[in-house]
Amino acid sequence: MYNPLHCGLFLMLAFVLAGLVHSLWMKNRLSQALAIPLDGGLMFRGRPILGENKTVRGFVVMIPAAALAFAVIAILISLPQGAPPATLWQLTPMGYAALGAWAGFGFMAAEIPNSFVKRQLGILPGQAPASRVTRAICFTVDHIDSVVGMLAAVTLAVQTPWTTWLWVLILGPSIHLLFSWGLFRMGVKGRAA
Repeated sequence: MYNPLHCGLFLMLAFVLAGLVHSLWMKNRLSQALAIPLDGGLMFRGRPILGENKTVRGFVVMIPAAALAFAVIAILISLPQGAPPATLWQLTPMGYAALGAWAGFGFMAAEIPNSFVKRQLGILPGQAPASRVTRAICFTVDHIDSVVGMLAAVTLAVQTPWTTWLWVLILGPSIHLLFSWGLFRMGVKGRAA
């Protein structure tokens, strides 16, 4: 039977590894060649649909990085007994890679609606809203949207205990906040996307 905490720890560890790869890629000058806005520069109501910070370069690294992280962790934890522990999903390493790619897509895609809403509210990419209430709402959504998108993708693919959601939603935003802070410190992005 799945252990909700083990499943949650697996997901968080995989995304820490994928996030490290993502951070290194975003800081690398080679990634600039793929800094192509996802919205193609299109406007809605006279405002950018997503803005200049949502680009192809994030998707092209996070999806394979998550796939690789899921597969590597699955292989490493399977070494002692030749299969994943009974407390995790019983998938092959390729199954874990596919799950990781799907989870990486969910992680990245979940940021799109938030960016759209912020652009339509006139909040520029990388800027915080002027209103304290709006700033608090945006801060909260910025740090849970990707986590919820990843969890939704995983849940669509494999049975996921509701308490895994709880563990990841409690611990995941703190990890996401640390990554956002790290990206800000490295100069990869502004305070908010």
